[in-house]
Amino acid sequence: MIKIAPSILSADFSKLGEEAKSVETADYLHFDVMDGVFVPNISIGLPVLESVRKATDMTLDVHLMIASPSKYAARFAAAGADIVVFHIEAEPEDEARRAIAAICGAGKRAGLAIKPGTPAETLLPYLETLSIVLVMTVEPGFGGQTFMPETLPKIALLRETIEKRSLHCEIEVDGGINPETAALCVKAGADVLVAGNDVFRSDDRAARISRLRSATAG
Repeated sequence: MIKIAPSILSADFSKLGEEAKSVETADYLHFDVMDGVFVPNISIGLPVLESVRKATDMTLDVHLMIASPSKYAARFAAAGADIVVFHIEAEPEDEARRAIAAICGAGKRAGLAIKPGTPAETLLPYLETLSIVLVMTVEPGFGGQTFMPETLPKIALLRETIEKRSLHCEIEVDGGINPETAALCVKAGADVLVAGNDVFRSDDRAARISRLRSATAG
């Protein structure tokens, strides 16, 4: 079944606990961390994650858009993340593998993300060690961007490789997701759809989550 992961980057930060509860019919709660270095924006970090953890039992899917993520990955795992995803562009291979091991050693699920300009092939050597890979379908750093269809072949390549190797690794997509683009991503092979504005700007969030799922059926 396709999973939906509303991104709290689009939520009302003055009432994050209520906002989290309003999307509990979804599968994951996506938590974007930006440092103003790796991406040109600053968002939220460890104290907010700890607070959100207390407010919901949802699976917290933390996306680190930060420099030197290996220094912080284990701390985010300890702060309440269930899934910790960081960018392959942010670390050399030895540090990336060390961070993956630290996340898994904390009993959490590890993932790697790629920007739109990064080839999917860069993820292939890591797939056996990952629970999830994240394909950015917009440039990381800001919400509300337009979906980039040129990223779809990367999803397809990852799906083909994961199936060929008989791996249990989800493919997540993030950026410009709505019912129309969701269908394109699922057809290419995506498992998890991150949706920010499409969910949090809806008057009926449960219905919107349901529509995203139904848009991908079949």
